[in-house]
Amino acid sequence: MDENLAKIRHERSKRDFPHVNFQEDEYVEFAFSRAKVCLWAILGATFGGLILILLAFLLVLLGQNRLDEMGRHFLFVILFALLAAAVVIGIIALKIYNGNKLFITNKRAIQLVVNTLVSSSVNVIDLSSIEDASFRQDTILQRIFSYGTLRLATVGDETTYTFKYSDITSEQLKAVSKLISVAKKTMRKDK
Repeated sequence: MDENLAKIRHERSKRDFPHVNFQEDEYVEFAFSRAKVCLWAILGATFGGLILILLAFLLVLLGQNRLDEMGRHFLFVILFALLAAAVVIGIIALKIYNGNKLFITNKRAIQLVVNTLVSSSVNVIDLSSIEDASFRQDTILQRIFSYGTLRLATVGDETTYTFKYSDITSEQLKAVSKLISVAKKTMRKDK
């Protein structure tokens, strides 16, 4: 690749992904996030919970003549707390969803994993260290919604890095495999 083009792509990658530390002349080839079906599940569960809580509000309002004032206030406090909890849980789930990324650069695979608000990790592998890249779908739902697990196995210590709930296409997997092959050939030439 032309050196000027590589520098432009490096600067663009730094601008587009400021939370990733790139090496000199390194740029993003692919940026993967979790499958959209995960986003729809989060939004569906959050909105479903909100609708159920709002229906409970409606039932309390319709049946308020049977409750004394203290009972109504108690139910309203409980329902407001549940409403707030549903919104907060939805926001936390979206933050976790958006925090999980896999970047395939021209030199490395950089995986950002967020499990909870306080638990996260960054896994970095040189492309030349990857022995195998594969994509696996184990369930009917994974087939229907076109998502699965991307697996990168390394040479030597047999470490396997997985990126679950990925919606990588077969063309993208072929391109990633080609990048890995090019990185291995480049490493052999440099030795």
